[in-house]
Amino acid sequence: HAQSRCPNQLAKTIVYVLYAAQHFNTCVQSLSAVPGQPTSTRHWSFSIQRRFYSTVPVKSVMKPVTVLGSGKKIPKGPRTKQPSRTNQPTPKEDKCIAYATADQYHLPTLCHDLIAHGFYEVDLPRDASNALVICTDNAQKPSDNATMFFFREGSVVFWNVEEKTMKKVMRLLERHEIHPYEVALVHWENEEINYTIGEGNSKLQRGNFLLNSEIDPDEAVLDKFAFSNALSLSVKLAIWEVALDDFVESIQSIPEMLKSGNKIKLSRAEVMQKIGELFSLRHCINLSSDLLITPDFYWDRENLEMLYDKTCQFLNINRRVKVVNEKLQHCTELTDLMRNHLSEKHSLRLEWMIVILITIEVLFEVGRMIF
Repeated sequence: HAQSRCPNQLAKTIVYVLYAAQHFNTCVQSLSAVPGQPTSTRHWSFSIQRRFYSTVPVKSVMKPVTVLGSGKKIPKGPRTKQPSRTNQPTPKEDKCIAYATADQYHLPTLCHDLIAHGFYEVDLPRDASNALVICTDNAQKPSDNATMFFFREGSVVFWNVEEKTMKKVMRLLERHEIHPYEVALVHWENEEINYTIGEGNSKLQRGNFLLNSEIDPDEAVLDKFAFSNALSLSVKLAIWEVALDDFVESIQSIPEMLKSGNKIKLSRAEVMQKIGELFSLRHCINLSSDLLITPDFYWDRENLEMLYDKTCQFLNINRRVKVVNEKLQHCTELTDLMRNHLSEKHSLRLEWMIVILITIEVLFEVGRMIF
């Protein structure tokens, strides 16, 4: 009974397979009977479809990554929440623009030079000795005085100064700069904010400055000084950000060389130079500037401190300083790795020299014993 049931099971299995092959064309291309054979002894032939792989490359769905070489850099996005650089002043608004042109200014000689060319100085409180305030009659609009703030740290802020006078001052400024920056970098890394004069307390409103029209000129200069101080820090930080980006670009091949097992193509002197550049930049950002703390000038002037803090917050200075310090920390670890690698390489060279000297001495002793 079991033997008679096996052929039936086998026949059912063959029928199921043939039925599945007819309905799934991915496996079976054709299922046909061989002609010339009787139905009872008919043989089935299967033609299996082959899968061929094309040699033509398939276009990837992912976008290609552009690798920047030594060519022109792509400009970065705006640093502020509302990019003031794109805000053109309306007829009721005046323009305030800040530049960082050098590491430092020599303010005493700059003051004498500007006064000799028809400008006049405005006095500031004694505890604001790091700044120089100069005024001129060549205002861009008659609604406000033309005022310029020069900070010893190498930045200048123009308030309502016409373009011709601004270019003249920039040319005079070149004589008193210490370690000036590139002209293209100076004009790209700037901060420009519009301002108006109206009723109410001075404040930062919707990305623009609002100056109180009811205060006396001396207090108005101090309000402008607080705004200008924050702007000067922002443009100075922008210059340091570019310097850090250039430094990162100069050492970006080191991790790949270490990853691939290649030798570092830097001498000990070049590594020490890189370490010096890194610590110099770190010193400028964290020690010789007011990026981490509020200047002493604002300790007993709460209204000016509020203007200064609000402007720094708008320009994202604290967040940018944090990002810069994180990059500096990573670069410091990388330079330490390079220095340790070169030290180990130097130590290994000395060890081999000692081994060779000992080997030579042993050979001399052996030769003397033999001969």
